[in-house]
Amino acid sequence: MGDRMTPMPFGQLVDWIINEYGKNETVFGVYRPYKADKKNNRKIFGRTLENPMGPAAGPHTQLTQNIVASYYAGSRFFELKTVQILDGEDLPVSKPCIKADDECYNCEWSTELYVPQAQDEYIKAWILLHIIAKEHGLGAMDGFQFNMSVGYDLEGIKSPKVNSFIDSMKEAKDTEMFKDCINYLLDHLDLFKNVTKEDIENIPSEVCNSVTLSTLHGCPPQEIQRIATYLIEEKGLNTFIKCNPTLLGYEFARKTMDDMGYDYIAFGDFHFLDDLQYEDAIPMLKTLMALAEKKNLEFGVKITNTFPVDVKNKELPSEEMYMSGKSLYPLSITLAAKLAKEFDGKLRISFSGGADYHNIKAIVDAGIWPVTVATTLLKPGGYQRLLQIAEKLEEGHVEFTGVDPEKTAKLAADAVHDPHHKKAVKPLPIRKMPKSVPLIDCYVAPCKEGCPIHQDITTYLQLSGAGKYEEAMKVIAEKNPLPFITGTICAHNCMSKCNRNYYEDPVNIRGVKLVCAEGGYDAFMKEIQAGELKGKKTAVVGGGPAGLAAAYFLTKNGMPATIIEKSGSLGGVVKHVIPGFRIPDEAIDKDAALSLAFGAEVRLNTEVTDLEALKKEGFEYIILATGASKPGVLKLEAGETINALDFLAQFKETDGKLNIGKNVVVIGGGNTAMDTARAVKRTEGVEHSYLVYRRTKRYMPADEEELEMALEDGVEFKELLSPVELKNGKLLCKVMKLSDTDATGRRGIVETEETVEILADTVIAAVGEQVPTEFYEANGINVSNRGKVLVNEETLETSAAGVYVVGDGLYGPATVVEAMRDARIAAEAILGKKAAVDFDDTVDNLDKIYDKRGILEVTKEYKVEDSRCLGCSNVCENCAEVCPNRANLALNIPGLSMHQIVHVDYMCNECGNCKSFCPYDSAPYLDKFTLFANEADMENSKNEGFVVLEKETAACKVRYLGNILTWKAGEKDSLIPEGLRKVMETVCSDYDYILG
Repeated sequence: MGDRMTPMPFGQLVDWIINEYGKNETVFGVYRPYKADKKNNRKIFGRTLENPMGPAAGPHTQLTQNIVASYYAGSRFFELKTVQILDGEDLPVSKPCIKADDECYNCEWSTELYVPQAQDEYIKAWILLHIIAKEHGLGAMDGFQFNMSVGYDLEGIKSPKVNSFIDSMKEAKDTEMFKDCINYLLDHLDLFKNVTKEDIENIPSEVCNSVTLSTLHGCPPQEIQRIATYLIEEKGLNTFIKCNPTLLGYEFARKTMDDMGYDYIAFGDFHFLDDLQYEDAIPMLKTLMALAEKKNLEFGVKITNTFPVDVKNKELPSEEMYMSGKSLYPLSITLAAKLAKEFDGKLRISFSGGADYHNIKAIVDAGIWPVTVATTLLKPGGYQRLLQIAEKLEEGHVEFTGVDPEKTAKLAADAVHDPHHKKAVKPLPIRKMPKSVPLIDCYVAPCKEGCPIHQDITTYLQLSGAGKYEEAMKVIAEKNPLPFITGTICAHNCMSKCNRNYYEDPVNIRGVKLVCAEGGYDAFMKEIQAGELKGKKTAVVGGGPAGLAAAYFLTKNGMPATIIEKSGSLGGVVKHVIPGFRIPDEAIDKDAALSLAFGAEVRLNTEVTDLEALKKEGFEYIILATGASKPGVLKLEAGETINALDFLAQFKETDGKLNIGKNVVVIGGGNTAMDTARAVKRTEGVEHSYLVYRRTKRYMPADEEELEMALEDGVEFKELLSPVELKNGKLLCKVMKLSDTDATGRRGIVETEETVEILADTVIAAVGEQVPTEFYEANGINVSNRGKVLVNEETLETSAAGVYVVGDGLYGPATVVEAMRDARIAAEAILGKKAAVDFDDTVDNLDKIYDKRGILEVTKEYKVEDSRCLGCSNVCENCAEVCPNRANLALNIPGLSMHQIVHVDYMCNECGNCKSFCPYDSAPYLDKFTLFANEADMENSKNEGFVVLEKETAACKVRYLGNILTWKAGEKDSLIPEGLRKVMETVCSDYDYILG
């Protein structure tokens, strides 16, 4: 149907609520309701308010079902989506219009409905909230308030369309919608258990007695004052005026954003110069305060409107977008503090602008309320997040006595340092899996999918939480013979994919693995029974992580393997190079012992140069796990550098007792550079450890964790510098500057004429190691024109039959877990079968998982981190949770192993929010099986999906694989997969309320 949503009739909404609750005890996908206690009641605008929180004017207050879901989860103050003279098809909104994966951006503004439609939605919601309050025991029928929002100029507000809206929201009894809804309820009284005829007849028709004025950027103060005066004097409404962060001035906003890591957000001074100025705002607000007081009405400001910024990286299909969420909060709360001080707390402040679970209690405690939220509800958990917020605000009856300037000032001062609002040092990793979402059975654990060895993470998390460490070790060791190493220094791509990232922090999967290793290793090792090794022999050249893993998988599956290592001990780079402050030798030795537990043989102090010699010894197969052993070289115009791996090996061998001077420069920006700079800092006699890189920290290739540890250790970062020469104890560098972003979103660098000198007794180059090309060529193994070995990607076998390459020697320096992945691929090619099995992580009681959804919970002790795991392979539903309109439904389909996501076309406005949070590289509103309201809507879409032609027989018109087919229940001889047939049949039989 395109990007236009269709409001549901009142009768369908009632039917939906009753039927869904009857089946699942949920309402519009919200599992846990908030039940208000009257002891926490407040008063505002002369009306009761059970808590001072709710959804902001935006996507969560546009349709009736959005408002109902919000109320059910805990909201009691509703700022209805703004109406203006431009509406419906006449309002241009680029789609998708929301991007909320971190800080939030949008390019939509007022309601996309026609104003009369919006009015009807709000009246339907008003009546339904009264009904479900009583029917479900959620609180008093008068415990919530609607606040209308209008814009954007006086002429538009006085227009017949908007004027009628305002009057009807003030008094709705004569509207057709109000009368129809009341009559419907009276005619269907038998549907309710707790609602009486008197309850229905007593639903008040005075929907709103307050308004929030939203004006366009650039609206002059005289116009704002005229509108507010009209709303107060002519309409008799308690009035809030939305203020913009531009009141703070360009310089303050720019510096704040830069200092908090949002330097990439682009905005000019245009809006700051064109918008309402602070010196004009103060006398205007004072005048309006006096006018409202004279009229016995309340007046205040709403902080803040969203913040206009430039589209630079194709974030949204527009030239300008509006910033909100975590990055807006420091600006919003600073403006609140400034106005609180200016008015000595006497100006009432309503707040939005980045409020969430972390800060809302402090905001309210400062006397700033009501508070409305939006960005937090756009993230996984969705409306369910409101329950935790509502419970946090329970503090007994509170009278408004003013805003506390001191508390507000402290909030503003703290905001710029608060990790919940600062931008991460590095760009966020890609959270999506590189594959498309399937039409059915799409629930997966992104952590497992993101792990190169597909470790059964959710299974060992459950066992760890139960204290079953030996059993957890069995699960881990099935695919991972290096639990101590990977439990300590793994790059943890699994944690980058964890859905908890959208709540607060990922589950500390790596830390749990280490706990399991420490708690279960000894008992597990005693249980290992090495069997007889039979079959052809394999030589594993190299005793690092890749070699250890290869020997482990072979011997664990009954084939003999011999590790041949040129040094005197096993462990490779982890053992000989990575500093002891990162991982102790005892941990590495335990992993080596586990890798050898099934009978692998070892030859130390043996260097292999000739593969033919190994074959003559009787080795049928050879796995080369030699690492990227060729040192990387950085040549300066003058002076010499030391190789980072050579330095780290010496550092470890001498325990840091090296003579490298007082001032040492490390060149590079990767993980090895961070290790090197941290080791330098610990080296005897060193006073300064400098790290030089040609870009800024944000664009360094090192993991964020590695970078932060270097900063904590006191490494001094010298950004935007390119080394030239080392002379007389000084390193000369050219100063670089960042250029504009390219098509990929990455900023390039441009050389300047400026140079700087850094004191440098020693310069260490951490510029990457290279694969041993010459070794390959000398043994008749073909390489690419870039010197990389050519292999069969499915087996990692080289051009030399029976010879495989794994680990860093394959494509260059990689991670330990990637080395294990390679080792298993090669081992399975030799074994001719799978070397490990998967564990079932199906949970019988899904309620325990749903109880975690929408609940923010900080990282705990590793031993109980399983309580934070969201169990995504059993319940994902991100797309269902983050959809404001509830257009993605999770349905229970008999005969299928998990809930199925069905996209409902008529409820969707293609905001695109579900795309941001789907773990697949997909957009559910485009890529999931779609229910259409009619054939015309289906024609107007390319989605795979169906329209129901006859509900009783489940006769459907279906688009599948681009073909239009017809089907009805009972037809088994069909091109349509059985799972999709079950979905359509169940929608018709069990979820017919969706059909309308």
